Amino acid sequence: QVRLVESGGGWVRPGGSMRLSCTVSGRTYTPFAMAWYRQPPGKQREFVAAVSWSGGSSEYRDSVKGRFTISRNNSENTVLLQMNNLKPEDTAVYICAADQQTTMGGPQWQYPHWGQGTQVTVSS
Repeated sequence: QVRLVESGGGWVRPGGSMRLSCTVSGRTYTPFAMAWYRQPPGKQREFVAAVSWSGGSSEYRDSVKGRFTISRNNSENTVLLQMNNLKPEDTAVYICAADQQTTMGGPQWQYPHWGQGTQVTVSS
């Protein structure tokens, strides 16, 4: 059974930075493509970023390009989301997702594995 656990959320002022981490456990002997999604208050879940198994390919939603960076450490079965210059509109529950494949899934990819999410609040 695949389990994803996010950590690193909390409160930060506008313009601040935060790093989220997602650790994969169970069946980690197979490659995983990973992604981050978020669900703002009262809104539907939306794609944030995705990365391939090798880390060589990545994709971001337009509103976070240049501010967020997705990366991974396969030796630790972890994917990170570094978020800089945070804005109030980045407030959301951030959720990581995974699929057992090497290629990156796009924003509409049907990831079979999901974490529970971690709250990120950006306010003054």
